Amino acid sequence: MSGAVAGPLHRTSVVTYLQMLQPRPSTRAWPGDQFRIERLAAPSLRFYRYLYRAVGADWHWLDRIAMDDERLAEILGNPAVEVHLLTESGEPRGYGEIDRSDVRSAKITYFGLMPEAIGRGLGRWFLEQITARAWRTGPDRVWLHTCDLDHPRALANYAAAGFEIYDERSEQVFVGDGCDGRRRS
Repeated sequence: MSGAVAGPLHRTSVVTYLQMLQPRPSTRAWPGDQFRIERLAAPSLRFYRYLYRAVGADWHWLDRIAMDDERLAEILGNPAVEVHLLTESGEPRGYGEIDRSDVRSAKITYFGLMPEAIGRGLGRWFLEQITARAWRTGPDRVWLHTCDLDHPRALANYAAAGFEIYDERSEQVFVGDGCDGRRRS
């Protein structure tokens, strides 16, 4: 990958874990007929990485770009993993990924908007839509985490949508892997 950092850069990051213990009604109206959210049954690795890069580049998401094809295909092929695409007039504007591997909870693994969609009032609406989809199978909770490498308004957006902080930790991360960089050993 051209432009990749040679060797990991470590930094301490504040990682905030949030959860919602019961569904909340949406507070935001559908922004218009030009917007659609669809579940991608089997996104190609190339398209998934395009979405991941487009949404996460500014927030240091690189983990799934560097992940080998076999491992990423295994994740995306898992029936417990859902990828939901937000489009505007057919053009991708963001995506959310839900992991239901634990039948008692649904984790919003990735969530975000492409740069051209940020600042247009879509973030909270799209988060409410992804959260409602996470509740569809009746888990005990929906949860996620964010860190100080994510969008500066991410934590406030999650809180405004009804997520409550249940843990906060300072963790060593590899800059370039965003909040998920701490998972590497």
